Amino acid sequence: VALSWNEIKDRAVKFSKDWADATSEDAEAKSFLDAFFDVFGISRKRVGTFEHGVRIPLGLPRPTGLAFASQGGREADHRVSDSRTGYIDLLYKGVILIEMKSAGKDLDKAFVQAKEYIQGLKESEVPKYILVCDFQNFRLYDTEERTTVEFKLADFVKNVQHFSLVAGYQKRTYKEQDPVNIKAAELLGKLHDRLKEVGYSGHPLEVFLVRLLFCLFAEDTTIFNKLQFQDYVEQRTAEDGSDLAAKLQELFQVLNTRRADRFTNLDEQLADFPYVNGKLFEETLPVASFDKKMRQALLDCCYLDWSKISPAIFGSMFQSVMNPEERRNLGAHYTSEKNILKLIKPLFLDELWEEFEGIAPSAALRQAQRDRGTSPVTLSSSKGDAGTITAAQRAKLIALHKKISEMKFLDPACGCGNFLVIAYRELRLLEIEILKKLHKSGQGVLDVGEILWLDVDMMYGIEYEEFPARIAEVAMWLIDHQMNMAASEEFGQYFVRLPLKKAANIVHGNALRIDWGEVVPKEKLSYIMGNPPFVGSKFMDDEKRAEIVSLAPEIKGAGVLDYVTGWYLKAARLIQNSNIKVAFVSTNSITQGEQVGILWRLLINKLSIKIHFAHRTFRWSNEARGKAAVYVVIIGFATEEPDVLQLFDYENPDSEAHLQKAAHINPYLIDAKDTFIDSSQKPICNVPDIGIGNQPIDGGFYLFSTEERDQFLAREPAAKKYFKRWLGSDEFINGYERWCLWLGDAEPTELKAMPMVLARINEVKKFRLASKRGATVKIASTPTRFLVENMPKSNYLIIPEVSSERRKYIPIGFESPKTLSSNLVKIVPNATLYHFGILTSMMHMAWVKSVC
Repeated sequence: VALSWNEIKDRAVKFSKDWADATSEDAEAKSFLDAFFDVFGISRKRVGTFEHGVRIPLGLPRPTGLAFASQGGREADHRVSDSRTGYIDLLYKGVILIEMKSAGKDLDKAFVQAKEYIQGLKESEVPKYILVCDFQNFRLYDTEERTTVEFKLADFVKNVQHFSLVAGYQKRTYKEQDPVNIKAAELLGKLHDRLKEVGYSGHPLEVFLVRLLFCLFAEDTTIFNKLQFQDYVEQRTAEDGSDLAAKLQELFQVLNTRRADRFTNLDEQLADFPYVNGKLFEETLPVASFDKKMRQALLDCCYLDWSKISPAIFGSMFQSVMNPEERRNLGAHYTSEKNILKLIKPLFLDELWEEFEGIAPSAALRQAQRDRGTSPVTLSSSKGDAGTITAAQRAKLIALHKKISEMKFLDPACGCGNFLVIAYRELRLLEIEILKKLHKSGQGVLDVGEILWLDVDMMYGIEYEEFPARIAEVAMWLIDHQMNMAASEEFGQYFVRLPLKKAANIVHGNALRIDWGEVVPKEKLSYIMGNPPFVGSKFMDDEKRAEIVSLAPEIKGAGVLDYVTGWYLKAARLIQNSNIKVAFVSTNSITQGEQVGILWRLLINKLSIKIHFAHRTFRWSNEARGKAAVYVVIIGFATEEPDVLQLFDYENPDSEAHLQKAAHINPYLIDAKDTFIDSSQKPICNVPDIGIGNQPIDGGFYLFSTEERDQFLAREPAAKKYFKRWLGSDEFINGYERWCLWLGDAEPTELKAMPMVLARINEVKKFRLASKRGATVKIASTPTRFLVENMPKSNYLIIPEVSSERRKYIPIGFESPKTLSSNLVKIVPNATLYHFGILTSMMHMAWVKSVC
């Protein structure tokens, strides 16, 4: 059993102290490495061998791709001068290769030596990590991710998580977004803005840009001839752009017309474009208008290599170009490919690959599993790896292929289709691997089109807005074509699905009001997945709240549920008496606080939902600018009992996931039995109540910085006794001063003698009268009082409402009655040191992190 991370860190601290004075490779390296493995609770003798001999082939070039990232990949193509035997200081096969050097020795040279040794290893022995070390300095290189971490012995505890595989935790990494997608969206954004400026807007503009998107992809991905669209724009339209709109309109008509039905005297360059169909070019649009700058903007789009752009991610970015406000935060809210893989792999993909591997195992396929998803179109394993299979294996492979081809997938909040696109791409990659085994990389294949059974109509989606729904359809065609090109390359036959005959089934509508069973029949549906909208309960309008309440009429308190819970409720009811499995990305609030008791008691006790896998809280992130600061979970569930339960934990919200096998996953995403902790307004024992601080509703007229207070008192010195120190969460945590002008106890005669104070009172009254809230207008008649007043007569505890998740302890402290606390903190009047001790205890912090 792997040690806990806390225990590993404790051992790491001791290790650093024990070996602080070590310097000699010859005298101390072996003992040092024995102790190193002991940090992770591992016997070095069980996993690693010292002085592992390897035969280095004559004249083989060294693998320059393994150069340290920190050195910019600097490495010459050296060659081994002669055949010889080398000796690795320590090898833990498949995991880590370690080269030790005495203090002060050249670690660059040690790394070159380590790379040389790798050439003499068998494929199964090649390690994930290379570590070079001179006792005081560590360099850890990840051979798969091609990343380097460097640190001192004293900082070992801060970097111990990088050795997760050594520790017995299976580190899962997922590829992030390629920034070329952002560049593409920005270019289209410029074109969008110029078209809108001249009055071409609304539905015609949206459809027009979707068509251009298809054409841009098409000429870089062999749907069209290379540069066919660019050449048409450059060679057949005037430089001033005056005829560009008409020429594009003519092109769209040609793309929607069968070759046999086209005009016989059509321009040769136009006639050479293929018939596309798919209804993409069917609608007749108003003719746009272009000028010289707009034509150049379109050509700038053509000059980008669109074959490098992911249809999965670009769809969401393309949608954002429609809104300049969203474009400033381009890509901040889309679901990154990295996060999509976190969901689809445990939902269905890992299981399918394991079934395939169980039928036809090979080292190359294991590598394919490790590399899966690193490229949208590049196959993971090498050609010619089909090998010989038996008749029984062939039958099983055909059955697996058929099973996959009959699967149906639904994303009931599909947006621009990124979940559907990535899932389809991954299934197509697996299909190609199956076909390679069946047909030995093309041998005996008469028509590659006949053996490719997966098509885009296996994907279903529901989307509230029409434009992203249409983008999703196009994105599915584009990824289908990319995978057809990958199959063409593998089997040596060019295959393209033109004209388009099938499409993804994307329905435009409100997913919480549509019957999902009418979108895709329940008996055919295999998996439900996606990323429903992130709208917290407090931010929902009346319509959204009514939708959620209507989906759970039997439970009390449904009005506090987040909007995403509607998708959980709809899915849970749909999958009753079926084998359908579901997984959603959600804000972590549905696994915390009062929502757990309300939502999950119904799902588990009434609808028999079992959680199969879950990613605990991690930060929503991607490579785009302006990343959204959202903390999410992923939850996979079904009504059937799971064979294996997977719990993905994160040392902190920004780290990589560590997979743990669980006996049971409860609604708090903990390996423990199901427990529901309900919200309560009253303590269960004799302790002081916790309340909010003061809520002025003053428009800021009673609040001052220290400088503002001093300036005010210089002109109105009589007001000094009415100023109180003011504390909210930020002021308390960060220790800066603010002040409040508290006039509730002032006599009218005193107020009349302070004209600047009276001016403030009048401003507060105006502010309250202008409010749309009745309660605020009501207190305008007493402008010196607060809406909520909570002013203890003795010392009290203050607890910030908001604090960093990185803190081990919530900052809590005592304040005197001379200080007024705002409504951004909780306060505990009449609290004692005993209450303070309980609230600041590690036990309570564990409770807060797990439950609250």
